[in-house]
Amino acid sequence: MDPAVGLLCLIIGIADRDTLTARCETLAGMENMKVRLAEIDAPEKSQAFGNRSRRHLSDICFKKSATVVAKSKDRHGRTVARVACAGVDASAEQVRAGMAWVYDEYATDRALYTVQDEARVARRGLWSDAEPLAPWMWRSGAHPQGGTTTP
Repeated sequence: MDPAVGLLCLIIGIADRDTLTARCETLAGMENMKVRLAEIDAPEKSQAFGNRSRRHLSDICFKKSATVVAKSKDRHGRTVARVACAGVDASAEQVRAGMAWVYDEYATDRALYTVQDEARVARRGLWSDAEPLAPWMWRSGAHPQGGTTTP
């Protein structure tokens, strides 16, 4: 099967807020793969909304059939992909619920910005925080200046 079309998979694990484990049908047979959701970045575990973001991704995808469309591999060897769980685009849904940011550095789907703007205006999820801090800023050590740490 052409990866641009997508692999048929079952989501068997949620590693964190934007990474899951999929059991997929490949030409070599069934195989498990770590998949990083493309184009988004979700709060870190110790960051505001980190735990809620993981629960939300689990609600969307865990134990559901999925189509995984691979885009690339990341530096950790994970497949970076757009994933549709039971027909729901997991990246877009995480952003729509305010459980992830569009990852500016890697975003190619401009429609995700409209979804993010709608979540921001509606103050959904992380956008309800007075000073939401993007995960890439959190990881760079910017968290003492802004953003809360409550889940």
